Amino acid sequence: MATGHDDRSRDVGSREGSDREEAPDGEAFVEAADRELRETYEEPRTLPEFVEEAFENPTVAAHASKYLLEAIESMGTRTVIEEGEEKERYRFFDDPHNDGEHAILGNTEVLNAFVDDLRSIAAERGKAEKIIWFDGPTATGKSELKRCLVNGLREFSKTPEGRRYTVEWNIASATQSRSLSYGEERAAADEENWFPSPVQANPLTVFPEAVREDILDRINEGVDDHIDLKVDGSLDPFSREAYDYLEEQYRRTGEDDLFSAITDPNHLRVKNYVVDVGKGIGVLHSEDSGPPKERLVGSWMRGMLQELDSRGRKNPQAFSYDGVLSQGNGLLTVVEDAAQHADLLQKLLNVPDEKTVKLDKGIQMDIDTQLLIISNPDLEAQLNQHADAGGADPLKALKRRLDRRRFKYLTNLSLEAELIRRELTNETDVWKADSYDELENLIREPLSVRVRKDDHGAGVSQRELAPHAVEAAALYSVVTRLDGEDVPAGLDLVDKAKLFDRGYLLDGDDRLDKDDFDFDDDADDGDQGVPVTYTRDVIADLLNEESDRAHADYPVEEVIMPRDILNAMAEGLTGAPVFSTAERTEYENRLVPVKNHIFQRQEEDVLDAMMRDKRVDEETVEEYIEHVYAWATDETVENDRGERVEPDALKMKVFETEHLGRFSPESYGPDHGPSPAVEEFRRNKVITALNRHAWENRDEDFSVSDIDPKEIPIIKTVLANYDWDDVRRVYEDFDPNQWADPPGNTETAAVKDETIANMVELFGYTEASAELTSQHVMSQVSYKWD
Repeated sequence: MATGHDDRSRDVGSREGSDREEAPDGEAFVEAADRELRETYEEPRTLPEFVEEAFENPTVAAHASKYLLEAIESMGTRTVIEEGEEKERYRFFDDPHNDGEHAILGNTEVLNAFVDDLRSIAAERGKAEKIIWFDGPTATGKSELKRCLVNGLREFSKTPEGRRYTVEWNIASATQSRSLSYGEERAAADEENWFPSPVQANPLTVFPEAVREDILDRINEGVDDHIDLKVDGSLDPFSREAYDYLEEQYRRTGEDDLFSAITDPNHLRVKNYVVDVGKGIGVLHSEDSGPPKERLVGSWMRGMLQELDSRGRKNPQAFSYDGVLSQGNGLLTVVEDAAQHADLLQKLLNVPDEKTVKLDKGIQMDIDTQLLIISNPDLEAQLNQHADAGGADPLKALKRRLDRRRFKYLTNLSLEAELIRRELTNETDVWKADSYDELENLIREPLSVRVRKDDHGAGVSQRELAPHAVEAAALYSVVTRLDGEDVPAGLDLVDKAKLFDRGYLLDGDDRLDKDDFDFDDDADDGDQGVPVTYTRDVIADLLNEESDRAHADYPVEEVIMPRDILNAMAEGLTGAPVFSTAERTEYENRLVPVKNHIFQRQEEDVLDAMMRDKRVDEETVEEYIEHVYAWATDETVENDRGERVEPDALKMKVFETEHLGRFSPESYGPDHGPSPAVEEFRRNKVITALNRHAWENRDEDFSVSDIDPKEIPIIKTVLANYDWDDVRRVYEDFDPNQWADPPGNTETAAVKDETIANMVELFGYTEASAELTSQHVMSQVSYKWD
């Protein structure tokens, strides 16, 4: 996966020509850091050089919303399935530059809508006056959004395509009577006399408006995304003070080329900067305090006003510029936990469309920033406190300016399983799979966690979350979040969760797609439910508890089973203040179908492990398909090997009775001829499915190649799922009642040994978790075996 930057750490500590591997030394890491900084930062350039660069790469001069949009789009997209539908997701939100540490899981539609908003704002097609508002319950990924934006913009600004620039000034060479050095006089050649714009001013704002428009027209000729660059407004007050001073000095000397003198490289240069919080990104945290103007733009520094000769006026050089809009000028302004700063929101009303704020009554500053606020549902309650007042609602204007995007709890099993693993470990990789089978394996995977042995921290111990344990926690969490009002007859909430995750259900021989069901688009899916923080804490408590289980051969006290987690999650609802009484009752009622599903998954593992060596090989499947096709078309068929195949009634009968287990020998007549039921099965379930599969997998020229017969739904369903009748048929002397301690030299003992070994090899079980899982499954099977 491309991440927009090279992996430059791979050769740290290596030595060319070395015959043996050496331990990395400190000097090698310092050299690697030097390379990183050399490729991140550039030498300052002149204003004309910057303009030439902008002609070649318009992004370097882009206005805030366009730059943010290009940073997001620079990573491309990938296809995901959420709520049972394929969606294109921007890789930027996977936090690829940070190895996925702050990836936003799910909520792809919300993020796509956010990008659409940016596109409209950047192109000035509307919404320019809007403040984008992300809200939703706690633990839904809103804080990850902020971190992901900071990480992504920082790393994009380090790339050649995403360089960000501002201006810095030196007026010491113009006169020794005053400088921008806050009252201290220094030599013009001294680097300490250079002072950058404190609000990341776009270098193009130095040009007079008419000239700037000509430059932008030229730049926009090379823009191919139909979103022109817009650089409005004037220089920031700090830079304007320097500009005006230089203009005054050179006007006095009678300089003809006044602009050239002011922007001479001795006075003005363009420098690149790496975007970060405080430099292009302003973040107002919940704990930040102070008067509104101080939080928004900054404050006057009284001591500096006294030092600077301002002739009776306030000098913009004596302003702190540490407010959130000042820090975020040029790119992004984020108000975090906006309910704590509700008083500021009305002050921000005119910023998006007027793009200006005031330092003081006589000093205003033009702002180019994308405003974004983040809040929990408590902000909505504050905004609606005067809702009954109708037209007299004092907050009506504010509410009209807010463009709301709501984050919800995850309703995809795979995403929730991924999130739970992230919460419990240091795993940061974003799951990507070519098929749902691959994703299903990730969901099933066990998890090994190191914990302390005792309260004094003496030693550590490995504890295992058995296969399906994380899946059980994730499924129960998702099921509590789903709206049960629109569940179709014959299905339950677990079925709805499966539809939302994979997009389809397999019902016997039939595949039922999500589109086959009429789910309510306005359902409350994801609005409420068990948050991941609750699930994480329950599992963490289990990991740190001493287990009273014991076994003669396995350290099973170190294994946490799926049912342990489900029971603990249900039992903990009563004491958790985050849930109301009604919610506790509702969530407890949703536990049983989850337990049943997880048991079914464990049962499938045990059956697959028991029947591993009894699986039909691919050649046998292909041969059966060839014979059925020849039978249905009443003619010979040429196979992949160039051989002519005539339908063989006996081979088809053997496959259908022994491998598929669909029919008994009594379903066939003399010479193994098929009964009407067998004929219907072959035509409707095999041939029709084969034709559908071929059509769905056709190439652009309508040709079909490399069809895997095992991918045909009926074949896949039957061959991938064994039942206990298959076990009884294959192992005639097997007795599940003896599983816990089978007598030696019995078929049950041999089957158990083989099954445990296969569970370890196939599904990632340890011997301990395989023992516990198989015992649990056999205890249920033994009830109905006899």
